[in-house]
Amino acid sequence: MLAFLYPYFMPGTLYIVTTPIGNLEDITLRALRILKEVDLIACEDTRRTSQLLAHFNIHKPLIRYDEHTHKIVSERIGRDIQSGKTVALVSDAGTPGISDPGQRLAADMTQQELPVVPIPGPSSLLPVICASGFPADSFVFLGFLPRKRGPATKTLQVASGVGKILVVFESPYRLIPTLSVIRDALGEVPICLGRELTKIHEEFLRGKASDLIQELSRRPKIQGEIVMAISIEKN
Repeated sequence: MLAFLYPYFMPGTLYIVTTPIGNLEDITLRALRILKEVDLIACEDTRRTSQLLAHFNIHKPLIRYDEHTHKIVSERIGRDIQSGKTVALVSDAGTPGISDPGQRLAADMTQQELPVVPIPGPSSLLPVICASGFPADSFVFLGFLPRKRGPATKTLQVASGVGKILVVFESPYRLIPTLSVIRDALGEVPICLGRELTKIHEEFLRGKASDLIQELSRRPKIQGEIVMAISIEKN
């Protein structure tokens, strides 16, 4: 087995840097150091990332990287890394590459055999699993379910045979229809729903799909990104 030991800071590298999902106190010391030392930071929204950097008194050039700018920015970053420059990739929140275009940039760099180093940190996935109280020795992360009901149902049913917990992302606009799909695909399984994680209005709702649909339907508006842990452990 080969072991790769990375030095404290390695020029000519793409760093995949995880940033807070809400509470800025969750950023890691290593993430701060990397962001201070790189030559360039690629980000989804330069305004949002500028606010994060300003909070920690970091001043670095920014370049927009998203699904619309992927090709041209990926080519530029590849050239920069080949010339010995160091680039950090950040998303608006959390880890780049998890349900966002960052995965494509990492793939481009690895295909060119350029160094890619992850800087782990805050997660929206694990807090909901931990807070759910469900047995967490095995789980399946599904990200956002397919938009069409049929493929979403099939995805849930196939995954339910793999782990004890299914973890799903969802937007507030599609939350109730998605809960309906979960109920119809898996039955009235226990769900832990996390909303606005690590932020001032953080909330966890627990119950069966029908209970959550009833509760959320009474609200005039649902806000914040949603993460759901679905228990499918067979008794």
